[in-house]
Amino acid sequence: MNVETGSRFARAGAAVDTSRLGGDQDGLAITVCHLPPGTSKWNKIEHRLFSAISRSWRARPLTSNEVVIETIRATTTTTGLTVNAELDLGVYEKGIKISDQQIKQLETSQLHRHDFHADWNYTLDPATRPNSTPLN
Repeated sequence: MNVETGSRFARAGAAVDTSRLGGDQDGLAITVCHLPPGTSKWNKIEHRLFSAISRSWRARPLTSNEVVIETIRATTTTTGLTVNAELDLGVYEKGIKISDQQIKQLETSQLHRHDFHADWNYTLDPATRPNSTPLN
């Protein structure tokens, strides 16, 4: 899962409510890994993917979401690249404010920082795990 976040999220490390991402309902832990400042989030694979998609829809009118998705899905290369795409019709809230108290609560209950760059890399466990059994 890719999550675009603001600087407060990166600083606090926990300004995401797992229920908003489906973690609580599905009992899934969500791992977040931020890229370090000054690095590009677009790696070489994505560059190759986007250039292939651009060739697929060159000179094709993108008249609807369906046309865009189908054009992306039809993208292939001679080296075997195939692409899957689906339309996300979710509506997402903007400007959600997370209090310092909420951040501290997440950090003591659901947030588990990784050994490597704990300020950038962490896992958020759901508040509850339905039918939970330890994964260890």
